[in-house]
Amino acid sequence: MDLALYLKAVILGVVEGLTEFLPVSSTGHLIIAGQVIGYTGEKAKVFELVIQSGAMLAVIWEYRARFGRVLAGLHRDPAAQRFAINLGVAFLPAAVLGLAFGSAIKQHLFHAVPVAAAFILGGLIILWVERSPRRTAVERVDDMTWKDALKVGLAQAFALIPGMSRAGATIIGGMLFGLSRRAATEFSFFLAVPTLIAAGAYDFYRNRGLFDAGDLGVFTVGFIVSFVSAFLCVRWLLRYIASHDFSVFAWYRIAFGAIVLATGYAGLVDWSPD
Repeated sequence: MDLALYLKAVILGVVEGLTEFLPVSSTGHLIIAGQVIGYTGEKAKVFELVIQSGAMLAVIWEYRARFGRVLAGLHRDPAAQRFAINLGVAFLPAAVLGLAFGSAIKQHLFHAVPVAAAFILGGLIILWVERSPRRTAVERVDDMTWKDALKVGLAQAFALIPGMSRAGATIIGGMLFGLSRRAATEFSFFLAVPTLIAAGAYDFYRNRGLFDAGDLGVFTVGFIVSFVSAFLCVRWLLRYIASHDFSVFAWYRIAFGAIVLATGYAGLVDWSPD
């Protein structure tokens, strides 16, 4: 047993679980963390699919009753049908743009320096939205129309740029378009499910040849750690937003991005892609 490899699985599982649903970019953190601990390459990409699945399962488990009601009521319940339609509408922009530009984005932007720049830009956007006057028109997810969902979906498309953050784009974008803080946050959780399923299935198909039975132990550890940390993070975030805004995450993003850029510029860390 390679204990160092299992430790890397734990570290990356925690990173994924704690950042997937916060407006700080899980992909950006995984890219940088992977470079720091020396876990990169094709096998690392496969591992990311596994731990993202663990984080997604945490949301499904937390909202299992809600998803159960929606599935049971799709044929007869207008509220369930509206919820499903809204998720589908919000999912489409990122799906279409991801298929069109995903390969080019991964080739040119999945490196520490562009990620750090996106961290800083995203942090500045969060500060701007939080400090701008807003009118809340949608208090609950159930009050959303397909037009509200489409606006959130268009915002999510910006998260194709690593470091911008899927959660950040959907939550802050939702707030900018009139959703309450809680409605934007919960819809971001729900939208993660079809988004991560589709992205995971696509990447699994492309990288299916890289899966190896010998990796089962490491992948299982990463999956479990990601699930647990994401589950705790989701519950914590819902309590946090009841009395706080997202400014602390904005300042964290700016500081984190600045540190990466500064250490690279000073030659303390080689952030050049492998």
